[in-house]
This record gives sequence, C-alpha cells and structure tokens, in this order.
Amino acid sequence: MSGVEFPGFDDLDIEGLSTRAGVKWAYAAESGLLPAWVADMDFPVAPEIRRALHELIDRSDLGYPYWARGTPLREEFARRMHYRYGWDLDPAAVREQTDLIQALQLILHLSTSRGDAVAIQTPNYPPFLATLRRMGLQQIDFPFVDSGDGWVLDFAGFEQRVVRHRPRVLVLVNPHNPTGRVHTRDELERIADLAVRFDMLVVSDEIHAELIYEPHRHIPFASLGPEVASRTVTVTSASKSFNLAGLRCAVVHYGDHGVMQRRDAEPFDLYGAVSVPSVVATLAAWQHGDAWQHDLIRVLERNRARVRDVLAEAVPRVRHHPPEGTYLGWVNVEPLGLDDPVGRVRELGRVLVDGGVRFGSGSGNFLRINFATSAGILNRVLAGVVEGLTAR
Repeated sequence: MSGVEFPGFDDLDIEGLSTRAGVKWAYAAESGLLPAWVADMDFPVAPEIRRALHELIDRSDLGYPYWARGTPLREEFARRMHYRYGWDLDPAAVREQTDLIQALQLILHLSTSRGDAVAIQTPNYPPFLATLRRMGLQQIDFPFVDSGDGWVLDFAGFEQRVVRHRPRVLVLVNPHNPTGRVHTRDELERIADLAVRFDMLVVSDEIHAELIYEPHRHIPFASLGPEVASRTVTVTSASKSFNLAGLRCAVVHYGDHGVMQRRDAEPFDLYGAVSVPSVVATLAAWQHGDAWQHDLIRVLERNRARVRDVLAEAVPRVRHHPPEGTYLGWVNVEPLGLDDPVGRVRELGRVLVDGGVRFGSGSGNFLRINFATSAGILNRVLAGVVEGLTAR
C-alpha cells in the first residue's frame, strides 16, 4: 500500500492549502512553515457533505436555527451508535454543544467545585489540561507508560492516587490523543470498576472513535452496562472523522441524568446553539459518508506506515509506536538529547509540529505529527522532521 495513490486525497496543492483561513495552514503560513500540528485533516470534504451544504446555501437557509425539540442529530447519533457498536441509547439523553472543549467545561462546571480533584489520562490534549488549571481544579494524572511494545495505563499507581485524592471526575480519552491507543474491553472494564468503587463521574471523549486501524475496535465506555452508563457523559463529534471542526458541532450523551437536569435548568441560550449548516453537514456525514470514510482510513493506514518507516530508517534512535487510532503520531525523541525538539523541527526543518510540555509532565521530549495529508506533502513533512532532528 505504501506506493498507492488515492485520487481526491493525494492531489493536494500547497499553494491552495496556504490560502485557507483555518488555523492549521493560516498560522503556519505566517512563518513560511509546513503545518503538521493541529488535528485538522487537509483532505477535501466528502462529496455528500459538500452537496448538502450547497443545497442549503441554494435555498438561503442560513437563518437562526429552530431546535425546539432538539436537532435531528439526537436520533441520528443513537442510530449510528447502535449499528456501529451495538450501543443502545435514549436519544432524549443527547444534547448538542458547539465543540468538545465547551462540552467538557460545561460538564465540569455542573459536577465540580473549585479545588476538587479531577483525574485525567496523561499525556493529553493541551486544552483539556488547560481547562482544569483555569477552573481551579486539581489534576490527578492517570499516566500512560511505554512498555516497550506500546503504551499501557499505570493502573496501580493511579489507584493509589485515587485513594489519596478522591477525584470527583475522570476524563477518559478513547481513542487516546496523543498516544493513539485504542482501549481494550479489559482496560475499559478496569476503568469502570475504579469509577464505580470510587464514585467518579466519567467524561468519555470519543471524538476519534471512527478513525481506528485493524484489528482494533472501538467500544463506547457507556456501552459496558447500565451501572457504568449511569455515571458516564459521552462527548463526540463528526469533526475529526469527517474534517468538519470549523463548523462547531458536537453531541453529548448524558448517562448521568442528574448532570443533564442541571444542564437543562440553565438558561437555554447560555451556551449558544449549533448552527443549521453544522447540523446539515453532520447529518450528511453520518447518513451518507461511510464510503468516503472507508477510503480515508486506507489513506491514513498508508500514511501511518510511511511515518513508521521513515523514522525507523532515518532516525532509528527515536521511539515510536504507530497509533492504533487517530491520525497523530506520538514520537519520543529523548534518546537524541535535544533541548527543544519542537523548536528544532520548526527552525531547521521548517515544519510546524506539536508536542512538548503542553501535553503534560514528561512530554517535553515528544513530537506529535499529524499525518492526515497527501503522500507528497507528508514526504516533505517527514523530510523536515528528520532534518530538524538530525542536523548538527
């Protein structure tokens, strides 16, 4: 598959991409860098989504939304979870938010007080960690450790911290960003046991659930059983798997009805509303986008292998476990002894990657590489990464 080209995915033009207003390319273009950082894909939107949005514009349906009984995403989300994962949920327990950050902040606002402890897997998505700091919450790490064969959770150390700090909430990210781990059923059941024993609400971020490589499978945390579901709030979106982040639309399933009731008691417009275009695009993705997504996974599998092969050949001392899900490679460059690997790749390789201490303690020697782009652009990205890591 390494030499296979995919029309529609591989015919990307850097000059055209550089005119985009989205943060991935706009921010990098200011400094003349090639972007491989923020988790946006470069690929054109699926034809079915494009068609649905064009039809919406053609009928000038861009006014204020009217969601008196909720958006049609509630029923569609329940349908998708049933046929993809066998998870049966009540659409009446689904709500909409503009994005996952807002959803997490809202759930924490409704379920914690300043000074409370919140457990979270580390490393983690920097805005999640920043949210805990800004809300005055105590961060309790649930760390991944490198076993040599891959990333595993430190259950023993985490349980000791839970006993000591008694966190109110556990933030679970599955598939995990940035390591790319897809949790097994055994791991999820161990997490569920801890949540039940220590009475933790679980916020399960499953936004990368549809971007998983064989033989791995996504298991919604709330699908483990009624007792687990009753203490779980699931947050997700079509934004990662269909490249729609700028439309600002997420869905939240409240297995904990008490949290949902507190949410619904707030003024209805306090948290804003999702737009008509965002709902139309998400519906088109979920109802008609599976064939496009199938091709996308094949492209990402090829690119994932390319990252693995280039790093193994050009910088064999770095440690890298190809992700089981997501389109993000998490690369440990500590053996190279570099003070600022992200900065070196930026200045010497002219490539903007993510990584470093923003992802949590112990992440200073890591790079996160976004490989959701064409074969040609990915080759240029990897050449810059190698140059930044190996130049003397």
